[in-house]
Amino acid sequence: MELSEKLTKLRKEKGLTQEELAQMVYVTRTAVSKWENGKGYPATDSLILLSKVYGVSIDYLLSDDDVVAVRRVRERRARIFYWCAVAGLAVAALFAAVAAATNIVWFIIGSAAGVAAYVVFAFLTRPSLSGLTRADFIKYVVSRVIVLLIVAGVLITTFVNAF
Repeated sequence: MELSEKLTKLRKEKGLTQEELAQMVYVTRTAVSKWENGKGYPATDSLILLSKVYGVSIDYLLSDDDVVAVRRVRERRARIFYWCAVAGLAVAALFAAVAAATNIVWFIIGSAAGVAAYVVFAFLTRPSLSGLTRADFIKYVVSRVIVLLIVAGVLITTFVNAF
């Protein structure tokens, strides 16, 4: 049985509405609805509260299938954000190159937008930084900052040459 099915079954057995359950575990009714429809998964603190409300163990709530499903959702989301970051970087580089060749200010602005998209999506590719060791976290941040500095250098050089 999937987590979503277990949550729905347990809530109905307790005679609770989604709104009542949401108040008990300090989330919105929408969050409870997403959990029960399989469109989202409760955070660890919510799982702890759910296990207490329902009087079941967290192990009961999370079977191996559910853990794998959560991991797949996170990996898919990270992959999408990764490709969005790559696209943002490509746009920034393309616009910077065109701006350098033509000295048109709008291409500099487009390149800056590409850099902004890269920064946002690059940091979203890793949904949880809390599980990283200190060394891995430093490598992760440094790698993003190096690419950002390179692109920012190209942008600044292009901007200076345009004026």
